[in-house]
Amino acid sequence: MNLALLGFLMVATFMTLIMTKKMTPLVALIVIPSVFGVIAGQSAGLGDMMIEGIKNLAPTGVMLLFAILFFSTMTDTGLFDPLVGRLIRIVHGDPLLILIGSVVLCALVSLDGDGSTTYIITIAALLPLYKRFGMNRLYLCCLLMVTSGVMNLTPWGGPTARAASALKLDPATLFLPLIPGMIAGLAFLIGLAVWFGRKERSRLGHVSVLETTEAAHMAVSQYPEARRPHLIWFNGALVVALLTLLVWGLLPLSVLMMIAFAIAMIVNYPGVAQQKERIAAHAGNVLSVVSLIFAAGIFTGILGGTGMVEAMSKEVVGVIPPALGPYMAPITALLSLPFTFFISNDAFYFGMLPILAEAGAHYGVEPMAIARASLMGQPVHLLSPLVPSTYLLVSLAGIDLADHQRFTLLPAVAVCVVMTLVGMIALAFPFIA
Repeated sequence: MNLALLGFLMVATFMTLIMTKKMTPLVALIVIPSVFGVIAGQSAGLGDMMIEGIKNLAPTGVMLLFAILFFSTMTDTGLFDPLVGRLIRIVHGDPLLILIGSVVLCALVSLDGDGSTTYIITIAALLPLYKRFGMNRLYLCCLLMVTSGVMNLTPWGGPTARAASALKLDPATLFLPLIPGMIAGLAFLIGLAVWFGRKERSRLGHVSVLETTEAAHMAVSQYPEARRPHLIWFNGALVVALLTLLVWGLLPLSVLMMIAFAIAMIVNYPGVAQQKERIAAHAGNVLSVVSLIFAAGIFTGILGGTGMVEAMSKEVVGVIPPALGPYMAPITALLSLPFTFFISNDAFYFGMLPILAEAGAHYGVEPMAIARASLMGQPVHLLSPLVPSTYLLVSLAGIDLADHQRFTLLPAVAVCVVMTLVGMIALAFPFIA
């Protein structure tokens, strides 16, 4: 059977089952690729493919495991309490200001280039507000995820680095013309936050001063026995050091998270019983996220090992009519939306992007233009069930993945379109960039 067709059927079956809630993502990530691997006639090699996929995602799974434990521990110690209290005082119980603040805070925190860290910090700061005021948490996850997708285009972010590496381009040169589109994307998100805020205002109204004070108290009331206010400066310095080393790249992120967590435990909770208690308090979040990561390894391992990804890529490029050749850059931007959603960033940038760039070169389209266009789908990419940080986001926010995907898809696509259009204008008028 045609591998490309089989690959498309596998992805479609998988997405249909989880979005209709006929199967949980954890089960679907394991069962669906296994079945299609057998149909492809490669049952003998499925075990090796699965192990290879799991190995590739193992560092990510370890990183998320210790990232959840570390930042949850920092939240338990009360490190983010002053930030939450200040946010509550600034917004004065106004849902509109809370939603705008969500975008601004996420954009600032996202500068570290790591989505998981961004979600943990922003959710810790903002979720108590949304819970106490009864705001729609789908708004929160939508704004955080799409903002992270825009900010993920920095040179030290994964997608830009992959695109530059795949086509042997300078990351800084690749990045600079993307800035106008990123600014436009953030402006669109601020406008979206205002629209969401007006809807919440009409539904909830303003929260009274008394309720705002109560929200501030609730934000710091979880695990009161775990609070360590006398160590707030040490814990703050530890987080800053972790993020600095993360950007510096001195050690792998998973190793940095493990070391940071161990230091945090020793200093804040020196007793063995205390350490066990804190780990047990967050074991549920850890298990739900990490189990999905390793299940996603099976999906990506079979998708790549059977040759489905390569076949799908060539099939798509092969159907582009020669008359559209000069427009390979916008076509690449359009293709980046579904393909970075259905397959991993690695598969798209290292497998499909070189093929698109080669096709564009036949029509005089520069590889740099193809590389920039390929990055436009990142806000949609983060909705993919193959993205580990997405599971972390919905888990921390306490919402269903399928609900989040349905709600956020249209805003994410809209931001991609805005960034693409502004990017094309910026390249047409270079002084803008």
